[in-house]
Amino acid sequence: MKDTKIVFMGTPDFSVPVLEGLIENYNVIGVVTQPDKIVGKNKVPTPTKVKECALKHNIIVFQPEKIKSEYNEILSLNPDIIITCAYGQIIPKEILDYPKYGCINVHASLLPKLRGGAPIHHAIIDGYDKTGITIMYMDIGMDTGDIISMEETVISDSDSVGSLHDRLSIMGRNLLLKTLPNILSGNIKRIKQIDSEVTYAWNIKKEEEIIDFNKTSREVFNQIRGLNPFPGAYSMLDNKIMKIYESKIGNNSPKTPGEIINVYKDGIGVSTIDGEIIITKIKPFGKKLMDVKDYLNGIKDKGVLISKRFDDYEEIKRNI
Repeated sequence: MKDTKIVFMGTPDFSVPVLEGLIENYNVIGVVTQPDKIVGKNKVPTPTKVKECALKHNIIVFQPEKIKSEYNEILSLNPDIIITCAYGQIIPKEILDYPKYGCINVHASLLPKLRGGAPIHHAIIDGYDKTGITIMYMDIGMDTGDIISMEETVISDSDSVGSLHDRLSIMGRNLLLKTLPNILSGNIKRIKQIDSEVTYAWNIKKEEEIIDFNKTSREVFNQIRGLNPFPGAYSMLDNKIMKIYESKIGNNSPKTPGEIINVYKDGIGVSTIDGEIIITKIKPFGKKLMDVKDYLNGIKDKGVLISKRFDDYEEIKRNI
């Protein structure tokens, strides 16, 4: 196995366990990741998590701005196989056609469901009851290649995008390491994706972070946990942004969507189109993340919240 030359392509922390698993078991000769980001007021170049991992293991790193035209150095390594996991750029055909064992992708969904860049977020936001990992051959389409292996996990109401992200990351590592020997030996069965079952998981847009209380309580609940902890769902109260990270579905009848209809010991009940969502963890503008019970402790007359209304989704969207 150590004789197999692998180039790995990935960027965020989701990819790191996969890379580490490959380093422990194979010969990773190069890593391709996105360019360093310029972060903060001091404009400090910040490396990706995958780059940090590669450098820790003294592996050469490539960071092309546009891989579709900057790939000759990668091919000069003469890899036997290229493995990608959340890289972030479209891989050109020149790379896909090069390795003798092909280009393999670790994708965080049960393909053909949730093709695209945000499958973990959308698995929760869109109300899926399960998701998983797919190991697949890459082709020129977006997540359209033949399936090699899959493993699923149930999505529970206690899951957030954070917990599901961490679970799928480890699942991805384990399934890849289990599948890779069969890929190298040719002991696999390629499974074509069924076009009629395709769904998409596009990258989260800014307007998708805004909570629309005109939706059902279940839809709002899924949106909040599907954006927790990154990037975070939000609305506006008293003309100030309030990030909302945790909630539960209440039992009260609906009033005007977005209207605060109850104040509980540990939450704020807000009307949705069909009932009530109880907000339990927030980050008010200019303050730290906190439980709503702590937020309420700072309000002498909690009754002042009743009948206040979170700003309408369309109104907020017009101003972003």
